Amino acid sequence: MRFTTSLLTITFIFICSFSISQQVYEHQYLVKIGDEAPDFTINEVSGKSYKLSDLRGNVVMLQFTASWCSVCRKEMPFIESEIWKTQKDNGLKVIGIDRDEPVEKAKELVDATGITYPIALDPGADIFAKFAEKKAGVTRNIIINREGKIIFLTRLFKREEFDAMKKVIFSELQKGK
Repeated sequence: MRFTTSLLTITFIFICSFSISQQVYEHQYLVKIGDEAPDFTINEVSGKSYKLSDLRGNVVMLQFTASWCSVCRKEMPFIESEIWKTQKDNGLKVIGIDRDEPVEKAKELVDATGITYPIALDPGADIFAKFAEKKAGVTRNIIINREGKIIFLTRLFKREEFDAMKKVIFSELQKGK
């Protein structure tokens, strides 16, 4: 009887843990298009602090990055010139989120890439873990509409995907005019 009770307990624990596990999507994302973006506090390198939800009413681009990421460094100047500089006055907020690095490294990344959009810190990759598996890689972009819903996700820097992302951003910005 004791063995049966232990087996039932183990089975119950397994079923419960399986049922509460997080769904993992393509490219190790924990979110998908159509989901509401998880809220979190943004702490910019500049010292400014606010919640993602405070940006409702704007189209938001979250760009997860790190100083050690060569693909990020390649992509960031394109974000700067083709998205941020052309759309920052049209209701777009771009925020680079530096994954698990000290402020000095984030500042070095800004200097090295020449970007002017804000960079925020993500100690312990806790913000990143709201969107993707914690051990997953960067660069990734998450586009959020004015209502706080995710409308586009990228992984790495591929020109076709980047151009498709731009179309989604520009189209979403047009809806607000």
